[in-house]
Amino acid sequence: MAATTHTVTNQAPPLVGYDVFTSDRALAEGVERHLDPALLGDAREQLSELGRTAGSVQAREWGFSANENPPVLHTHDRYGNRIDEVAFHPSWHRLLGKAVSAGLTAAWSRPGGHLRRAAGFLVWTQVEAGHGCPISMTHAAVPALRADPALAAEWEPRLTSPVYDEGLRPASQKAGVLFGMGMTEKQGGSDVRANTTRARALAEEGAYELTGHKWFCSAPMSDGFLVLGQADAGLTCFLVPRVLDDGTRNAFAIQRLKDKLGNKSNASSEVEFDGTWARRVGEEGRGVRTIIDMVAATRLDCVVGSAALMRQAVAQAVHHATYREAFGGKLVDKPLMRNVLADLALESEAATTLALRLAAAYDDGSEQERAFLRIAVPAAKYWVTKRCTPLVVEALEVLGGNGYVEESGMPRLLRESPLNSIWEGSGNVQALDVLRALQREPQALNAFLQEVGLARGADHRLDGAIKALLTELADLDGIEARARRLTERMALVLQGSLLVRYAPPEVADAYCASRLGGDWGSAFGTLPHSLDLASVVERAAPGGN
Repeated sequence: MAATTHTVTNQAPPLVGYDVFTSDRALAEGVERHLDPALLGDAREQLSELGRTAGSVQAREWGFSANENPPVLHTHDRYGNRIDEVAFHPSWHRLLGKAVSAGLTAAWSRPGGHLRRAAGFLVWTQVEAGHGCPISMTHAAVPALRADPALAAEWEPRLTSPVYDEGLRPASQKAGVLFGMGMTEKQGGSDVRANTTRARALAEEGAYELTGHKWFCSAPMSDGFLVLGQADAGLTCFLVPRVLDDGTRNAFAIQRLKDKLGNKSNASSEVEFDGTWARRVGEEGRGVRTIIDMVAATRLDCVVGSAALMRQAVAQAVHHATYREAFGGKLVDKPLMRNVLADLALESEAATTLALRLAAAYDDGSEQERAFLRIAVPAAKYWVTKRCTPLVVEALEVLGGNGYVEESGMPRLLRESPLNSIWEGSGNVQALDVLRALQREPQALNAFLQEVGLARGADHRLDGAIKALLTELADLDGIEARARRLTERMALVLQGSLLVRYAPPEVADAYCASRLGGDWGSAFGTLPHSLDLASVVERAAPGGN
C-alpha cells in the first residue's frame, strides 16, 4: 500500500547513467596529454565504453552485491578431503571478467599500455575496489617474472590475456590466469628479511619445496603466487602454482580469511606451506631485488586506486549538492559549500594528474623516467593514499545523514579509504624508501628536480615551495625523523608543478594558494574566498541522471 502522508521531494537522484571516464575532465585530459595521438581514438573509445558500464545501474548493483556477499572459505569437501577453496558471489566474477576483458592486466603487451590501463583502473575501481587486488597483482607480476626469461615466456601470455577463466585447473589448460602475492609473515610484517619460510632445493633445476607461512596472502583463488622464502643463499623469490601440471593441487592450506575493516569483497588470507612445490624466480638470495618491480607496480596502483576513491567521493558530493536545496537555494551555489566542494575537487584532480604522470613514465621507459619513478612513486604513494580518508570523510559529510547510510555507497568508500596507505608498505616504509633513493641514487633526485623545475617561473608560490624544498634537502641532520615531512613536501611540489603546467588556471591558482602558499586552514573548505571556486566545482561535476 502506498504511503499518502507526504510527497518525497528535494532528494538527489542516484548518480547513474553517466560515463565515468568522459565526465572526469582531469582524467580525460590526462589521457589526451600523455598518449600518442595515433592511439588516442581507440583508447578514448575503449575507456568511454568502460566508463559507461561503470556508470550503469547494473555495475552499481554488482558492486553492492559483491560487498554484501563476502567470500566464504571451504577448507574441506563433504568427504573430509582438504580442498582450500574460496567461494565468491557471481557479481565478483562479473567485475573481474569486465576488468580483464578491458585490458586491466595487459599493460605490458600494448603501446601506451600503462597509461591506458591506469585510466581504466581508475574508472573501474569506482564501481568496486576489492576486486582490484587480483587485477593489480596479475598486472604487477609480469616485471618480476621477466627475471627468468623462460618463466616469462610461459606465463606472460596467460597473465596478459583478455580472458577471465575462473576455477582451479593447471595453468596450461586455461585461457587466462590471475596472480597473487605472499610476502609478509607474522613475525616480520614489512621487514620481509625476517621471513622464516624455508626453501629446500629439489633435484629438478629451479624447483624447490617450501615450508612456512604467509600472514597476508592476496587473492588465494589465483592460479599462481609470487612469494618470498629463505633458500641457502638467502631470501629468494618463488612462483607457487595453485595447481600443478599433472592436475594435482599444490600444498596450499588456507587457514582463514581476514575479517577486514573494508575491502569486504576480496579474500585476504593466511596460508601455510608444507612441502609446497615452487619454482625459483631470479637468483637465490636476490628475492627482494627480483620482486621489487612488482612492489613498485602495485604501489602505483595504490596511488591510482586512491585517486579513484577520491574521484567517486567528489562526484557523489558535487552531484548531491547540485540537486539538494537548503536555505532557499541549491547547495552547490552556497558560498561555504562551494568552498568545500572546490577544495575536495582540487585534491582529487591533483591525485589523478599525478597518477597519470607516473603511468606515462612507465610507458616512456627511458633511464630518466625510470630514475624519476624511483623517487616519485613512493612519494606519491605516501601522500595520495593519506589524503584519501579525510577527503572521503568530508565528501560523506556533504551528503549529511544520507551519506551515513549504506545505501548511499559512501560508507563503503570510507571503509576502503585507508587501505592503500597500508598495503604495499605503510607511510613510514614509503618515507624511508624516499630517503633511501635520495641517499643511494642521486640520479633519482636529479630527475625529480628536473620534473618540478619545468614549471619554474609560472607561479611565485610554487617557486617558493621549490626553494624551501631544496633547503630541506640540503640539511641532512635528523633526516629520518623528518622523512614524512620531506616526503609530503616533495609530493605537494610535484603535484603543484603538474597542475601549473596542465590544469586550468583557476585550478592551479587555488592549489598553489592553498597547498603551497599557506593560505589554507586545517580542514577542507578553507580556501581563499577570492578564488574562482565556481569554475573549479563546475569542472568536477560528473553529470548523470
